[in-house]
Amino acid sequence: MSHRRWYQEKYYLDRMTAKELLSAYLTYPGIQVYFVLLFCSLTSVIYVHRQGFSGWESAGWTAVATLLAYPFVEYGVHRFILHGRFLYRSPWTAALWKRIHYDHHQDPNDLSVLFGALNTTLPTIVAATVPIGLCVGGWPEIPSAFAIGLGCFMVYELGHCMQHLKVTPRNKFLRKIKRHHLLHHFHNERGNFGITSVWCDRIFGTYYKSSEDVPFSQTVSNLGYADQECFQYPWVAELSQPKS
Repeated sequence: MSHRRWYQEKYYLDRMTAKELLSAYLTYPGIQVYFVLLFCSLTSVIYVHRQGFSGWESAGWTAVATLLAYPFVEYGVHRFILHGRFLYRSPWTAALWKRIHYDHHQDPNDLSVLFGALNTTLPTIVAATVPIGLCVGGWPEIPSAFAIGLGCFMVYELGHCMQHLKVTPRNKFLRKIKRHHLLHHFHNERGNFGITSVWCDRIFGTYYKSSEDVPFSQTVSNLGYADQECFQYPWVAELSQPKS
């Protein structure tokens, strides 16, 4: 498989091996930008602490706070923004919603729409991590929070893709979160919003273990964008029409 322009073509995770996915992950331009930013932020962390602007203990607490906050950010963005209905109801954000989530639920195995777009992922990471750095240790800890948040997101991107591979993980936890996520995609999208963990779903009452726990959702693929919604807010439908 050639990966020179793979992100501009159709590649399906249920037809790929783990090795092919890893190759695709490492050659995707967005992921390469993340690696560069991660290196730069870690370099900044080392500089800030060697210069004495902040102590290493403060960096440790910043890392802990960011790691604890990450599942809640992931859950909140997925549940309230990606599954919210306000983005497709505006002509200014309809294309954004279509790209970042609607297309993924329409075809969950299409790798070309699974990786996040830099113009949406980076502002989200900054918005989530900068306040943590400021609260824990002030401005010197912003690079620490950003580095941990970015690292978490890079793990998320790979883990999310792996959940759509036609491969059964050997690890019990990985099997659990894979089942958790696939139920969200193919049974009922109103629950199981966590992707790297199930903690927040348990905390906020949106967790379900099997298809027997909740009824099948008729909107699992269209996220409620159908019928009257589609008629009243036609922009996503117009963008989804086949190009002539």
